[in-house]
Amino acid sequence: MGTNGGTAIVLGGGGVLGAVQAGMLRALLEFGVQPDLVVGTSVGALNGAVLAALPRDEVADRLEALWLSPEAQSLFAAGTVRRLRTLAHSGVAAHSPEPLRRAASTVLGGWRIEDLPVRFTCCAASIEDAAEHWFEHGPAVDAVLASAAVPGLLPPAVVEGRHYLDGGLVNSIPLGRAVELGAERVFVLHVGRVDQPLRPPRRPWEVGLVAFEIARRHRYARDLAAVPGGVEVHVLPAGEGGAPRWDSRAALRYRATTASADRIDAAYRASKDYLRSCLGTGGRR
Repeated sequence: MGTNGGTAIVLGGGGVLGAVQAGMLRALLEFGVQPDLVVGTSVGALNGAVLAALPRDEVADRLEALWLSPEAQSLFAAGTVRRLRTLAHSGVAAHSPEPLRRAASTVLGGWRIEDLPVRFTCCAASIEDAAEHWFEHGPAVDAVLASAAVPGLLPPAVVEGRHYLDGGLVNSIPLGRAVELGAERVFVLHVGRVDQPLRPPRRPWEVGLVAFEIARRHRYARDLAAVPGGVEVHVLPAGEGGAPRWDSRAALRYRATTASADRIDAAYRASKDYLRSCLGTGGRR
């Protein structure tokens, strides 16, 4: 199924750093960029589904309100005792998926993917198939929860009897999927983490984090290098302060949403400057 050309917006994963995508989207919409296709992974699936579902003039305000809301702050807000209880109960996850479901439902309501005003697809890792799975139909909220089921933090999501983990395990910044679906112009919204240099692990818990970063960056770099010559790709900047310097301690502070407002603003300003340089004058804010 192709898009017959057109513009795609690709939104990558990144946990609480996904707030930067709200700023990027505000800049894109102010410059008149209207997607024909939205492709997302993990938190990018949540932000992307909102983009695909809502009227253009509501998207940025609703996303900012979502990221600054008590619902967003409560996603991973449980204390140590509660996290241990949740882990003991589930056996596989430190947090319940219900706060994320409530936050997503607040904005997406009962939308089904096939009925969204803008074509949308998101990626999750299928456990039974050991492969990436693309949701293109069914309840949007269920697809978002499957795409964002971070291993160890949230339990595997169950959709139609199948089990899924976070799409970042298989395709964290799904540029290649947008190209496969026929997009001729692609705007990539990653959270800035892929620009941060890695260093060899020094602690046991750093091994898995570094390995995951290598895998996600390698896939994206390969997809970027393989973009056909006729496809125009724009990679939006996260801005100064958008993504903190990567290290294992920062990666483990996955619950910190206090910087969301600053991240949104930094990404908005940096993306607006970038778009002005490549698309010409524009913007209202």
